Amino acid sequence: MSGEWSNPAYVPVYDMLLELEKRLDALRHVGPVDGIDPRATTALHAVRLAAAILQPVVPGTEPPPFPGDTDRLLKLIANCRDAALGLGEFAPAGPALRVIPGGREDRPGPAG
Repeated sequence: MSGEWSNPAYVPVYDMLLELEKRLDALRHVGPVDGIDPRATTALHAVRLAAAILQPVVPGTEPPPFPGDTDRLLKLIANCRDAALGLGEFAPAGPALRVIPGGREDRPGPAG
């Protein structure tokens, strides 16, 4: 353990995070885009980050069974979030503003 203090109350939470990580890792491989689900992948990296942050204060635990570099995990979360929400380079192609033929005079006026 590398933390200055430990808290046994975190043991079941840490175990739950590791179990959730395994489930999300399996689920993300059945996604709609090239077999990878970006939402499950985003959640997976968020759970991994939570486990990596919590592990140092959980007594009697080894480092998580995945890379625990928190800076890298934060970048993965951001990239996967963009993919899940269609943001940035993952946004749908096409113009941001659609021009509709016709001018203001073509619009119906107020009833009256």
